[in-house]
Amino acid sequence: MDIFENVKKNFGFGCMRLPMKDGEVDTEEFSRMVDAFLDNGFNYFDTDHGYLDGKSETAIRECLASRYPRDRYILTDKLTSSYFKKEEDIRPLFESQLEACGVDYFDFYLMHSQTAENFEYFKKCNAYETALKLKQEGKFRHFGIFFHDRADVLEQILTEYPQIEVVQIQFNYLDYNDPAVQSRQCYEVCRKFGKPVLVMEPIKGGSCCGQAFL
Repeated sequence: MDIFENVKKNFGFGCMRLPMKDGEVDTEEFSRMVDAFLDNGFNYFDTDHGYLDGKSETAIRECLASRYPRDRYILTDKLTSSYFKKEEDIRPLFESQLEACGVDYFDFYLMHSQTAENFEYFKKCNAYETALKLKQEGKFRHFGIFFHDRADVLEQILTEYPQIEVVQIQFNYLDYNDPAVQSRQCYEVCRKFGKPVLVMEPIKGGSCCGQAFL
C-alpha cells in the first residue's frame, strides 16, 4: 500500500512558522494561505504541539479543520519529549492534540526529533508502544518518526521498531554529503528498510517549513 496515495502534489505545508499579529496567529492571513494551498491542489499539513507554543495546532482547528471537510486535507502531528514525563502522560497529551486541532484522527503521527538520546527517553516511557496502541484504536492512520541523527542511529530504531511506516529526514543538496547531517546515508538506510521518506528542509530551511515526499 502506498501510504502517500492521498497526498496531492507531493509537497506539504509546514506549520512551524505562521503569520503572527500581536503575539497571536494572524488567522485571517493563515486562512487565506490555507485556501490558496488547497485551491492549487495541495492537501498535506504538518504541525506539532510545540510549534508556536501550541498556537499552531489551534490555528489548524480554526483555519483548516473548522472550514473544510476532513477528506480535503492530510494532517500530521507529533509526539514531543518535552510534553511527557512518563507513559501515563502520553495518551492525555495525544487526546489534547486531537482536540486542539479539531479532528477525530491524524493521518500521520510521528515520534518527534528522534536522536540517540531522545530515542532512549521514548523507550523508557514506552512511547512507541503507546502510540501503536492509539493507532490500533484508529486514532491515527500511519506511524512514523521525525529523525535528527546519524545513519547508524536510524538503523537501530528501524531495526527495533519495524512497525514504523514512514521516516521524516532532513534532505537537500547542501546536506546530502554533510558529515553532521548524513542526509545521503540516512536516505540509504530508509531505502534498505523499505521505508517511505518525508523530507524536511527540502530547500535548507529558510523562512518557511515545507515537506516533500520520496
